[in-house]
Amino acid sequence: MRFVLLGCGVFAASLLVVHGQVGVPSNLPFPVLAAIAAAAGVAAWQVRRSWWPLAVVGAVGYAWLVMWPPLMVASYYAGLTLSRSRGTAAYLGGCLAVCGISALVGEWQDGPHQLATASPANAVATALAVIGLPLALGLWVRARREVLEAARERAERLEREQVMRAEQARAQERARIAREMHDVVAHRVSLIVLHAGAMEMRAADDDTARSAAMIAGIGREALANLRDVLGVLRSPPHELLGEDTGGARRPPPTLDDLDRLLDQSRALGIAVTRHDEGETRPVEASVERTAYRVVQEALTNVHKHAGNAGADVRIRFRTDALEVEVSNEAPRSPHEELPGAGWGLIGLRERVELLGGTLRANAQDGGGFLVSARIPA
Repeated sequence: MRFVLLGCGVFAASLLVVHGQVGVPSNLPFPVLAAIAAAAGVAAWQVRRSWWPLAVVGAVGYAWLVMWPPLMVASYYAGLTLSRSRGTAAYLGGCLAVCGISALVGEWQDGPHQLATASPANAVATALAVIGLPLALGLWVRARREVLEAARERAERLEREQVMRAEQARAQERARIAREMHDVVAHRVSLIVLHAGAMEMRAADDDTARSAAMIAGIGREALANLRDVLGVLRSPPHELLGEDTGGARRPPPTLDDLDRLLDQSRALGIAVTRHDEGETRPVEASVERTAYRVVQEALTNVHKHAGNAGADVRIRFRTDALEVEVSNEAPRSPHEELPGAGWGLIGLRERVELLGGTLRANAQDGGGFLVSARIPA
């Protein structure tokens, strides 16, 4: 659309110039003048593809009839596209030749050349206005575009480098965390598994042997989960995005693994009751995994802060959501609370909110505690 308007503008301006409305009237018939102006307009319309046809029409029109609009537009696009000083110099040389031919034609016959070539000052001023200024403007616009393009490329390059540095820093931090977890947590859990195994072998009664075996099993499961976490921490970014790298990892826990989790708590002396409400149906794996983590964290807090208090686990299948509630009674007797970092419920709330759900954790009347999560499904 822009170039259509440019072609119409060049046609109208050229027709006004050669018809004498903006200059000295020509002796040619109006249909001829209209055809010349139309040729200039068509060449200006096609200037996006090539400005040389417009320059040729402008040169002929200026030398013959001092029709300056097409030569002015061609000079602007010459400055905009000529990338070498040699090309610019050649174009200026050609324009000077056109101005010389126009002066000779003006001396040879009376016509519109009289005003443009009445004096050397007029000829120079006309050449500067028609050729010099548009050419300089085109050169300035091209230089500004090149500067902006270079600045944009530099900004993109700096942004890519910043992203790469951030990825490198994250990879280094993940590796550091993985080393710390391996050196500290994995080592301690391995010692627990070894001592539990030794206790199982030396147990004097069956109850002690079963407890030791259960502790060893929980420890081995913790080591397996820790190995999965360490694998994620050490994975390159493209693996974290889900690309298949051929590595085998344990499948994440789902609601099918919930009974085994509850049995582990029962084996530690906590009376845990499960209630399923609604029609059981398959839901997204991420929803099941999050629901499992809610129950796991809630029962862990029961072990830490409520001792052997009983707990109820409710799984409700709604039409549009999966609701999980874990409530426990008040501690039945004084007990020693296990140390904790306080980040469990915070991380759990973030996990639930990532799926668009909500998590509530609050004390109840009578000394109990309730953890409730609603996860869209």
